[in-house]
Amino acid sequence: MEKVRIGIVGSKFAADFHCDSYSRNEHAELVAVAAIDNLEGISSKWNIPHTYESYQKMFEREDIDLISVCVPNFLHHQVVMAAAKAGKNVVCEKPLATTVAHAREMIRACEELGVKLMYAEDWCFAPALRRVDALVAEGGIGRLLYVKAKECHNGSHSQFAKKRATCGGGSFIHLGIHPIGYLLYLLGRGNNPVVEVTGRMNQGSEHNFVHHDFEGEDFGVGILRFQNGEFGLVEGNYITVGGMDDKVEIYGSEGVLKIDLTFGSPIQCYSRPGISYSIEKTDHNLGWTKPAVDEFYNLGYVEELRYFVDCVRNDEQPFYGVNGQAGLACIELVEAFYQSNETGQAVRGSWL
Repeated sequence: MEKVRIGIVGSKFAADFHCDSYSRNEHAELVAVAAIDNLEGISSKWNIPHTYESYQKMFEREDIDLISVCVPNFLHHQVVMAAAKAGKNVVCEKPLATTVAHAREMIRACEELGVKLMYAEDWCFAPALRRVDALVAEGGIGRLLYVKAKECHNGSHSQFAKKRATCGGGSFIHLGIHPIGYLLYLLGRGNNPVVEVTGRMNQGSEHNFVHHDFEGEDFGVGILRFQNGEFGLVEGNYITVGGMDDKVEIYGSEGVLKIDLTFGSPIQCYSRPGISYSIEKTDHNLGWTKPAVDEFYNLGYVEELRYFVDCVRNDEQPFYGVNGQAGLACIELVEAFYQSNETGQAVRGSWL
């Protein structure tokens, strides 16, 4: 297959960076987009020839090979199920679903209907973390012992992120899902499941630190213990001002790796009037900033979606970390972390 023909479901932030990434790929062709608003904006920006207010209607097209699901969390399940029934391969944004039951149903449907389900964990493709893979593989820091990872910023603008029913929780599922997924990829590969988790987070609404209009937590941390003995610490919060802050620290028996995914720009800028953009989720761009250089590429989106296109072109299944099973394990772990927070006890099991 020379070209993979793409249909986008959604029209806001995630849909935009999906379109940006596909537009850089000579083997991808943006055919159609379906959304309830901003259709003219996204279709004209990315020169998408066909628009639909109904994604079900778009799925009737025979000239679409791959669907990108870029809608709020609670809609992931129904859109993926509809795409699978239409015989379309699917890329689903994080989290895979808002419940374990829905995630399992999505995986089962895609398997039974013979379509690929690809889970969009971009950290697995971030250039800095790919370099980390190579350093770890060559034994540069010895045996891995402990990994600390976080994604934090000052809160989502989406109305759907504010409701537990539409988000699946709060900042921990919305942001902590990235470090959870990365730790599963880094440490869980090779049949090394998580066997114990402990979660601590605030309780949402009036119990939040800052965001009292969010039903879910605005701060959460969790500890994971893997079967082979490694530990991980993951964090997802909405209380961090100054822009999105994604960091990973990896401690080995012979060394340490420290990675800054969002503030790692080689540019330092001082501006009195302010610049138009520096990094995602900044409050302002006055004074000293570190403007991102090709943010979508450096966060992994471009290579992630190139890989998914190649999976369709070459009829290959995605690797663990960005397949449906990894997406399911992330949701299972989030639910275990929430259970631990409610009970005050560690939760034991086997998650991979």
